[in-house]
Amino acid sequence: MTVWVVIAMAVAGGIGAVCRFMLDGIIRLRVEAYPLGTMIINLTGSFLLGLVVGLASAGVLPAEWRLIIGTGFLGGYTTFSTASYEAVRLAQQGRWRAMSVHTIGMALGAFVLAGLGLWLGSLA
Repeated sequence: MTVWVVIAMAVAGGIGAVCRFMLDGIIRLRVEAYPLGTMIINLTGSFLLGLVVGLASAGVLPAEWRLIIGTGFLGGYTTFSTASYEAVRLAQQGRWRAMSVHTIGMALGAFVLAGLGLWLGSLA
């Protein structure tokens, strides 16, 4: 791995974090009662990471781009810590159904979407 790949990963991570912040803000303006933004971000990020890994495994995407997009951009875009915090916040509010949907739905959805992305990417 070259220094340029590391720099590109860092820049991509920053861009991913800004994209996450903006998308979550837009969604939060419309839906305040439930952490829908984090769920959408983590689900789309899981799908895209599966797709990137599938494309890289199929030789369509160079390994450097897997690092830049997957580790950099998508690492900055997705957020496990925020999802965990939001689950705890929902539980503290006594919103057990919302917490369960948030936690279980995101985990299962991320697993399925990552698998779908990996499968689609490997078809290339």
